[in-house]
Amino acid sequence: MSSQAEQSMVQLNQSPTRLVNSATDAQRVESTRKPTGDEAGARGKPAPAAKSSRLFFVDHLRAFLIIMVIMHHLAIVYGALGTFVYHDTTNVLTALLLTILVTIDQAFFMGLFFLISAYFTPGAYDRKGAGPFLRDRLLRLGIPLLIYDILINPFVLYIAAGFPGSYGQFYTSYVLSLRGIGQGPVWFIELLLFFVVFYALWRICATWWSPAHPRMTTLTRSITSAYKHPYPTTGEMLLFIVGLALITFVIRIWFPMNWTFQPLNLMFAEFPQYISMFILGLIAYRRGWFTRIPDAMGKRWLWVAIIDLVLFVLLFVALAKVGGGSKHIEYFLGGLHWQAFIDAFWEATMCVAMCTGLLVFFRKRLNRQGRVWNFLSANAYAVYIIHPVILVSVAYGLHTVALYPLLKYGVAVIIAIPCCFALGALVRMIPYAKRIL
Repeated sequence: MSSQAEQSMVQLNQSPTRLVNSATDAQRVESTRKPTGDEAGARGKPAPAAKSSRLFFVDHLRAFLIIMVIMHHLAIVYGALGTFVYHDTTNVLTALLLTILVTIDQAFFMGLFFLISAYFTPGAYDRKGAGPFLRDRLLRLGIPLLIYDILINPFVLYIAAGFPGSYGQFYTSYVLSLRGIGQGPVWFIELLLFFVVFYALWRICATWWSPAHPRMTTLTRSITSAYKHPYPTTGEMLLFIVGLALITFVIRIWFPMNWTFQPLNLMFAEFPQYISMFILGLIAYRRGWFTRIPDAMGKRWLWVAIIDLVLFVLLFVALAKVGGGSKHIEYFLGGLHWQAFIDAFWEATMCVAMCTGLLVFFRKRLNRQGRVWNFLSANAYAVYIIHPVILVSVAYGLHTVALYPLLKYGVAVIIAIPCCFALGALVRMIPYAKRIL
């Protein structure tokens, strides 16, 4: 692959570098009622709601996604296409396999983060009101954003650069060269903060305008009546996929996946997915979708994800071998190319299929308490913020070890995951840290 293609793909897998805001305190099921006979008869028997008011499977799914974030960034370290602050030596096979991994991740896991975050946003606003809600979100999102940009990110860069000279001089140079916010993984926290502020403003405006505009009295409730069924039908989900794919394709004509808005460290090419999944999360809360989507539907969409993945990999490999390969790979990133059109549809399908399938799988298999999962869930948000420190330290410590790159990646994953959660637990022991993390 040419250097030009590599540069073009460098931000394709921009990480989440992007966790779900710890809306854990807001995790309550808005309604645990069983569907009526008409609803069950019209749509089939939905899965039963959780017995507890807390959705343990969502906690555990969040922790699982954080582990995926760790593996995602380590994959970039060892050769996958993407953006991270440190890179080790690799070979063609390792780079290919790890690129497949991060491409799958990038297609859905940040969208799922936004979906989960949005699901608990209306309930938190309903309970707290506008003022306390905004103060809480500014505290839990704004403070980690500032701490990462000001304190954690320069230390990560210092390690990645091989401890070059005095840290004081390095830090001064970092501060003087900083041109934006949302560095590294906290771009997700930054964007989520924008989303929840816009949501709060929407709720406030709906209240203020209701006397002058009677129709506005139902604005905040319009989400609840957006669908006639207790959960989305297959037809509705297919329509959503088509709409998301078309909008994504159009946006990427002007903002391809290798373009980033530097002041905010945001990639507009992924905005259609992130915005739409956040809105769907708001709808899902009012309709109780997380507890009502049937098990059979989740299983079907997991199969769709597997088939979608296999077909896309075969197409990608075939096109890469035709007419210079790297040139065709660049066409997948955006612009008026049929490859970009196919990629947009593949990504939209993978996003819907994996989000649906994983939610149902975790609800069915892991909707219970357990010491290990509880520990992982409690520290997931902290791990999301501090994990680059561990990843760069582990990779830097292993860079002189003579191992096959794919094997070294496996060793790094085994070391990094427990270290990240251990450090996350220690950070949360700092006074007042649990109020934020």
